Amino acid sequence: MRAFLIRSALTGVALWIATLLVPGIYFEFGGLDSWWTKLGIVFFVAVVFGLVNGFIKPIIQILSIPLYILTLGLIHIVINALMLEITSWLTNNVFHHGLVVDDFFWSAIFGAIVVSIVGWLTAMVMRDSVENL
Repeated sequence: MRAFLIRSALTGVALWIATLLVPGIYFEFGGLDSWWTKLGIVFFVAVVFGLVNGFIKPIIQILSIPLYILTLGLIHIVINALMLEITSWLTNNVFHHGLVVDDFFWSAIFGAIVVSIVGWLTAMVMRDSVENL
């Protein structure tokens, strides 16, 4: 359970950094002013993003094996951007708070690249800490 919470928090940090670096990606807090509420929404978006990556992404990856071969793996960036778009759609249309991605090209593509790099870096730094829990 601790590992899940730590991974979700690190995903939230990666999403937050993506909102700082990529124009067209931002959090919609719906007029909430409390710092803790905003932090909770970021954590909630990270959990939704993790669930989307856990359930939908493997199905799409299996269906797109020919595209992986054809593009030498570059389709993975597009699939990650699609997962970001699905997370944006779920959090905004279902819960009315969360991540907003203005357009697929180029906001979602650059956002997926930033989230992947930051996620990889935090995983490298925190690998030993999570394994020891």
